[in-house]
Amino acid sequence: MHLTLADLLHDAVPYALPLTRTFRGLDVREGMLVRGPAGWGEFAPFEDYSPQRAALWLAAAAEAAFGVWPKPRRNVIPVNAIIPAVPAADAAAMARAAVLDFGCTTLKIKVAAPGDLLADDEARVALVRDAADSAMRSINLSGRAHIRLDANGGWHLDEALRALARLGAYDLEYVEQPCASADDLALLRSRIDIPIVVDESVRVDALPAKRIREIADAIVVKVGPCGGVAAGLRLAESIGLPVIVSGALDTSVGLAAGLALAAALPGDDQGQIKACGLGTGTLLEHDVVANSLVPAQGVLEHGRMYPDLDALMRARARLGDDRARQWRQRAADAWLAGGESLIADLPESA
Repeated sequence: MHLTLADLLHDAVPYALPLTRTFRGLDVREGMLVRGPAGWGEFAPFEDYSPQRAALWLAAAAEAAFGVWPKPRRNVIPVNAIIPAVPAADAAAMARAAVLDFGCTTLKIKVAAPGDLLADDEARVALVRDAADSAMRSINLSGRAHIRLDANGGWHLDEALRALARLGAYDLEYVEQPCASADDLALLRSRIDIPIVVDESVRVDALPAKRIREIADAIVVKVGPCGGVAAGLRLAESIGLPVIVSGALDTSVGLAAGLALAAALPGDDQGQIKACGLGTGTLLEHDVVANSLVPAQGVLEHGRMYPDLDALMRARARLGDDRARQWRQRAADAWLAGGESLIADLPESA
C-alpha cells in the first residue's frame, strides 16, 4: 500500500466520547478516525501503549480506510455483554439490561480489579448469575446464562486457585487471563477444570503458538492491537485454538473491524463461533455514528460503519485542540515506530 503519513492524516478526525461507566480506568474514550477510499478506520491505542504498539493500531486503521478486509464467511455474529468491575447491585442491573434490552445471554464480568477483594468479585458474580438467569426465565428463555470472567492477569497462581475455587461455583464458561505469567497459567490449567482463555499472553507478550496451546483452551484476538483484520486472521490460524474476537472500547467504526474479523474466521456456526466480545457499544454514552452498534437479540451484523457528520463534529469538539494535536502526534510517532512498514505491506482496495 503506497501511503504517506499526510494521506492518513488528511481527513483524520480526533474524537472524545463519554462513557456510561468507568471502564479500564476511563470515563472518556479518545481516539481518531481515518478516512480513505474503502471507508473509515479507527486509531485509538490507549495512553499506556508505546509508539511501537500503537503502530499496529495505525496499520489496522489504514487497512480499514484504504485497504481490503478478508472475505466474510458469515454475516451475523453472536456477542457477549460486558460487566465492568462495578458494585454488585450495579452489575446486576447491567446483567438484566443485557438480557432484556439487548438479548445477550453470554456475559463477561471483570474481576481482580485493583483495590477489589475476592468478596467484591464474588458478590458481583453471584448477583450477575442470579439477575441474568432470572431475566432469561422472565422472557421464557431456556437454560442458564453463560458467565465468563476476565481477570486481566490480576491474580498470582495461589490467588487464582483460591478465587476460582469460590467463583467456579457459579457455573463459569471460562476465565480469561487469570494470571499474567505463562508458568502460572500452565500450572493453573493443570489444577482446575475451568477452561482458560488468554488475551494479554497473545496481545502483549506475543508468546509462541506452541506455548499458548500449552497454557490456554482458546484465545482472544483484537483487531487494533494485532494490526488489522487480515493480521488477526493470520494470528488466529497460526495458533490454531478457538478464537473470541473482542473489541478495545471502540466506537462503532472500530467495532465494525472486529466484526469483519469474526465474520472471516473459519469454522461452521454450530458451536464453533463463540460469542465475541464486541458488545461494548453499550458502554458509550455517545458515538460517532447515528445508530450505534449495540446487540439486538444477542447478535451484531457484519458491515462497515460510517460516521454521522453531526455526531462526529460533537465528538471532535469535546476533545479540544491541544488533545487533537496530541492524537495527530501519536499517529506520527506510530508511523515512525513501524507503522510505515506495516502499512506498506497491506493490500490496497481496488
